[in-house]
Amino acid sequence: MLKPKSRWIVKKSDQTIIDSLAKDLNINHLTASLLVNRGLDTVEDARYFLFGQKSEFHDPFLLKDMDKAVERINKAIETQEPILVFGDYDADGVSSTTVLMKALAELGANADYYIPNRFTEGYGPNEKAFRSAADSGVGLIITVDTGISALHEATVAKDLGVDLIITDHHEPGPVLPDAFAIIHPKLDDSVYPFKDLAGVGVAFKVAHALLGRVPEHLLEFAAIGTIADLVPLLGENRLIALRGIEQLKSSQTPGLNALLKLAKTDRSAIDEETIGFMIGPRINAAGRLGSADPAVQLMMTQDRDEAMMLAEEIDSINKERQNIVSQIAEEAVAEVEMYYPIKDNSVLVVGKEGWNAGVIGIVASKLVEKYYRPTIVLSFDKEKGLAKGSARSIAGFDLFKNLSTCRDILPHFGGHPMAAGMTLDLNDVDTLRSSLNALAKEQLKEEDLIPVSHIDARIDVKEITIETINELGMLSPYGVSNSKPKVLIDGANISTLRKIGADQSHLKLALEEKGTVIDGIGFGFGHLHDHISPSSKLSVIGELSINEWNNIKKPQIFLRDVAVKSWQLFDFRGLKRLEKLPDMIPGSNIKWILFNPDLKNKFSPIIGDSLELVSTDEKAEQIEFDQSYVVLLDLPPSKDILEKLFAGKNPGRIYVHFYKENSDFFTTMPTREHFKWFYAFLAKKEPFDLKRYGGELAKHKGWTKETVEFMSQVFFELDFVKINNGFISLEKDVPKRDLTESKTYQHKVQAFTLENELLYSSYEQLKSWFDQFIQESVKNEEAIIQWI
Repeated sequence: MLKPKSRWIVKKSDQTIIDSLAKDLNINHLTASLLVNRGLDTVEDARYFLFGQKSEFHDPFLLKDMDKAVERINKAIETQEPILVFGDYDADGVSSTTVLMKALAELGANADYYIPNRFTEGYGPNEKAFRSAADSGVGLIITVDTGISALHEATVAKDLGVDLIITDHHEPGPVLPDAFAIIHPKLDDSVYPFKDLAGVGVAFKVAHALLGRVPEHLLEFAAIGTIADLVPLLGENRLIALRGIEQLKSSQTPGLNALLKLAKTDRSAIDEETIGFMIGPRINAAGRLGSADPAVQLMMTQDRDEAMMLAEEIDSINKERQNIVSQIAEEAVAEVEMYYPIKDNSVLVVGKEGWNAGVIGIVASKLVEKYYRPTIVLSFDKEKGLAKGSARSIAGFDLFKNLSTCRDILPHFGGHPMAAGMTLDLNDVDTLRSSLNALAKEQLKEEDLIPVSHIDARIDVKEITIETINELGMLSPYGVSNSKPKVLIDGANISTLRKIGADQSHLKLALEEKGTVIDGIGFGFGHLHDHISPSSKLSVIGELSINEWNNIKKPQIFLRDVAVKSWQLFDFRGLKRLEKLPDMIPGSNIKWILFNPDLKNKFSPIIGDSLELVSTDEKAEQIEFDQSYVVLLDLPPSKDILEKLFAGKNPGRIYVHFYKENSDFFTTMPTREHFKWFYAFLAKKEPFDLKRYGGELAKHKGWTKETVEFMSQVFFELDFVKINNGFISLEKDVPKRDLTESKTYQHKVQAFTLENELLYSSYEQLKSWFDQFIQESVKNEEAIIQWI
C-alpha cells in the first residue's frame, strides 16, 4: 500500500443533468460534470459561464451609496478640491489605487494617492495620515480595498471636516464606520447581485459609475487584483478576469510590459497563473518589505525607461522577499516542532522578534501547507509591547468569525474566513492561542486536520484526449470556487516508472488501461519511486494538460497525489549485497523476518536488534502487523510457516529477499530411473566403497557426488542398504517401500519445490500465491477515496 498525502473526495453529480448539459451545449460529459460540480446545473447558467465573456457588467449604481459617492466626487472634481485615494499595500490595494487614480485623472480631478507603510503605520487608515491629509487641504478621502473597520478614523475624518468615502470588500463588522458613504457589496442591506468582488472590483465599479461606461482599459489592472486576492472566480469576478487577461496579452501599459519582459513571459500564453505566480508576487513584494509606492508608480507611469527601472527594482525586492520568507519559515517550523507540536495544537500561533511583518502571511501559508492547521504567524515588537500577525486557515474553521470572539484582545483585526491580519498586546498572545485552540477543539474533528483534495471526476485513461483537454480550457481562468479541474485515474497499470531531473527529484510515469496509455509527471515526487512496485495498480489525482514536443501533442497528467490501495510486493530476490537492504526499504514501520536461526549472525550486524526470528508456526502466528513493511530475509523452511505468518493479516508491503546459502534447485534431483539404476549397480558391485569410488561413479554418470550420497542415504532410511565404514551393500529380503517414505527424500523434494515456487517463480506467480492468504482490508480504499 502507498497512502496518499491527503483525503480524496470525489464529487458525485446527477448523471441526468450531466447528460442534458452535454447534449444541449454540445460539450463532452467530463466538461458537463465539471460545470454541475460548480453549481452550474442549468443550461442558462452553464452557457453564461462558458460563453459569457461578452456579457454586461452589473449596474454600479445598484451598490448602496454609489449615487451619493459619485455626486460627492464629481463636486470635488468641479471645484478642483484635493482628493486623496487611500489604498492598501498588497496587489489588490495597489491595483485598486491604480484603477481609481486613472479614472479620476481622466476626469481631470486634483487627486493623489496614499498607501500606508506596513511597518510604521500598519494596516488600514490611521489618524496621523488623515490629519496630515487635512492639513494639506484634502477635503475628500476615498479608501480602496480598506476602511470597513476604520471606526476611529472615520470619526477623526468627520471631526476634521473631511468627507470619507469607504470602498472595501473585507468582512464588515457589527458596527460600521460613520463615513460619508460606504460602498461595499456585502453590507446587510445591499441589493448588489454579486457579493464577492475584490477590492479592485469595487474600485472598478466606482470608476464605471464615474465614467458613465465600463472602463475596459482598466480591466487588466482589475484582473490583477481580483486574481491575486484569491476571491471566487465566478460571476462578475470571472468576467473581470477573463477580459482582463485578454487585455493583458496586448497591454500597452509600460509598467506591466516591463514586468512581463523581466518574467520572460510569452504574451500568447498569459493566463491566471501568470498573474498569480509572476505579476502578483512582484507587486506584493514592494509593500511587504517597504513602501508600496514603487508598485503604484510602476502601474501609473507612461515612461518606458522609468517603467523598466521600477520593474527591476521590484523584481530585486521580490528576490529578497523570497530569501527572507525561506529563513523565517525555517525558524517557524522549528518553533512548532519544539514548543507547539501539532499533536497538542489544532491552531498554530507562533511568533518571534525580528520576523519581517511584511512576509509573515506567506510564512503562515507555508505552515498551513506543511501542517494543515489554522495558523497565525506573529512579528514581536518588544519595545512597543505589540505583536503584529497574519493568519491563514483551513476548511471548517472561519478565521474572521473565531477571531471576532477574541475582540477584547484584538484592538485591530480584519479579514476573511480564510485569511486575516491583526495587532495585539504581546501579553495576550498566549491567551489568543488558548482561546483559538479551545474553539478549534469544539469545531474541528480529527479528520478535519487531514488535508483534503477535492476531485471533480473519476475518469478512464481512454477518455483523456487532446480534444477533451482543449474543451476543459473553456472553464478557465481558474481560481477560488473554480479550481483547476482535478481528476482521478483509479487503479491503472504502470507502463513505465522512473526518476528524472538532475537531482532525481521528479517522477515520470505512464499509466495504461485497456491498451490506452497516458504520460504523467510529478514534480517533487521522485522520492515516491521506491514506494511503488511497478506491478501495482496505481491511483493518481492530478490536472490534465497537453504536452507538445517536436510538434507532437500528447495528453498528460500533472500528478498532485498518488496511492496504491492494496498491499505491494517488492522483489529483491536477486540482490547480492545484503548490506544494501536497510537503505532500500523506506519507512520506519518495518518487520525484519528471519526463519533460519543459523543465519542470525549473518543478518544481525546489518539489521540490528529489530530482527524477528520466526522459526516455528506458533511464532509466525504471534507476529502482528497492520500496514507494516514486512521483509522476508531468508527462505522459510516451508510454505506452511509463511501461511501462518500472513493468514488473515494486512501488511502494507512485503519485501522478499529469500536468502539461501546453498540452493537445492540447481543440484540434480534424481528420478526414479536414477534410483533404479543405482540399486542395480549396487546389486552387482556390493559392497561398494562410497568414500573411495563415489566421486568416480558420479563423474561417470554426469551426476554430483552429493547426488550419489543423497540416494545412498535414502536407501539407508528405507532399509534397502546398510552402510558400514563407507561401504554400502544391499539388505536381503526387504519389503517394497516408496521413496517418499524417506525423510531425506521428503526434505529434498520439499526444498526443491519450495525454491521453485518461492525463489525461482515469476513475480506474478509469487504475488498470486501471497494474495491467497493476505486479508485485504476494504477500509484502505474507503480511507483513500470518499464520494460526496
